[in-house]
Amino acid sequence: MEQILKYFPNLTEKQKEQFAALYDLYFDWNSKINVISRKDIENLYLHHVLHSLGIAKMINFRSGTTVMDFGCGGGFPGVPLAILFPEVKFHLVDSIGKKVRVAREISEAIGLENITFAHSRGEDVKEKFNFVVSRAVMPLADLVKICHKNVNKEQHNALPNGIICLKGGDLNAEIQPFKKCVDMIELHNYFAEEFFKGKKVVYVPIN
Repeated sequence: MEQILKYFPNLTEKQKEQFAALYDLYFDWNSKINVISRKDIENLYLHHVLHSLGIAKMINFRSGTTVMDFGCGGGFPGVPLAILFPEVKFHLVDSIGKKVRVAREISEAIGLENITFAHSRGEDVKEKFNFVVSRAVMPLADLVKICHKNVNKEQHNALPNGIICLKGGDLNAEIQPFKKCVDMIELHNYFAEEFFKGKKVVYVPIN
């Protein structure tokens, strides 16, 4: 929790309680349904929660914004973002039902009311949202190909509607098809921990 409060000091008491509850909940569920590497569960806040919140360094979602988390796994980045932005509606989608179950159960346990779930392939999701977010699910071109249909034209934010994903490593080749419109930030410029070297947030507007 110290790592979360270090970078997001203005959380409400309810948000602090929700973030604080995540460790025990994920530890318990992960022992039944493996959604995080067993070796990595000790680093839940740094490697998963804070990493997910890196998207908030690209955009401060305004009230009323709708966001789909494509390939949410056990709930990242969607669950931490739903805690941080209680006035934003999040829809978490994954093709693996047991992972969706973990994310749903944890969200219910901490009282998240701005989040819904679907056990579905992204290709089959028809609803439209202001943004699609994702964490290292697939190459950017494939993600845009699947999810561009889910981005609507109704604008709520300073940043035009589009796709925002968490990625790492050398992305020069991956972003090449989008070089005229892509925006990218380096998370090590915002978070001091060694883990964030090479970690990026990539944004592609969808017209």
